[in-house]
Amino acid sequence: MSVAIQAFHDPATGTVSYVVHDPATRRAAIIDPVLDYEAAAGRTSTRSADALLAHLRRHDLSLQWVLETHAHADHLSAAPYLKQQAGGQIAIGERIREVQASFGRLFNQPVDDDGFDVLLRDGESFQIGDLQATTWFVPGHTPADIAFQIEDAVFVGDTLFMPDLGSARTDFPGGDASQLYRSVKRLLALPPETRLFVCHDYPQGRKARWQTTVAEQRLHNIHMHDGTTEAAFVAMRQARDATLGMPALILPSLQVNIRAGQLPAPEANGLRYLRIPINGLPEAKPS
Repeated sequence: MSVAIQAFHDPATGTVSYVVHDPATRRAAIIDPVLDYEAAAGRTSTRSADALLAHLRRHDLSLQWVLETHAHADHLSAAPYLKQQAGGQIAIGERIREVQASFGRLFNQPVDDDGFDVLLRDGESFQIGDLQATTWFVPGHTPADIAFQIEDAVFVGDTLFMPDLGSARTDFPGGDASQLYRSVKRLLALPPETRLFVCHDYPQGRKARWQTTVAEQRLHNIHMHDGTTEAAFVAMRQARDATLGMPALILPSLQVNIRAGQLPAPEANGLRYLRIPINGLPEAKPS
């Protein structure tokens, strides 16, 4: 049995979404889908999500799952739109409750109906057709990050990037560089030939890439190669994070993504509104 994987890279946010399916049953999962958002105009579009739906139709696939590796801070999720158009259940790790509590306070809005159908536990298995998928908790970037192992493929979310880009930041609320180090070590203890699929790529002077292996990461990852100690990683990560400004879409994204991508309900005039807390986040660092 083999898993079929198709990647979709969004240059605007650097996000890589995946359609994963079981060739035998034609059942599919979509991982980390993007709802396009033009911040200056406050306008959404479904261009990226429609490309995923077109792939489903082209290959006669039935959507069983929409899987989120975490509540993203750099793009809005298209999970509700995909579910509306093609069915399936929306799933994320159960520690999303911690992120909801933190950012619910920031936006002064308790999270009630959050839109998630399934909250996955560490080590929990589920089926994509006849394929077995397993959930791994890999906190550090946020407390709620998870990865999905499907046969010899692992979708690592925001833990590792491609080897020349290193690792994800850990300075968001609940982030922890030591936890990220241990999460990455857990992933890199897999067999060397294991395929790793990253959630983002920000190519500089090369084409976008999203597939690597455990062996390649252990040899060449600039932040986390073999021999890197936890103390060295934490010092590097904290120093680097101190130079980073906030993602451009963190405030629109998180208030939507902690609710599985659901946009706020329309108000009396028929329009939807996002909340932008003033001085609610730590002061931005110079880029």
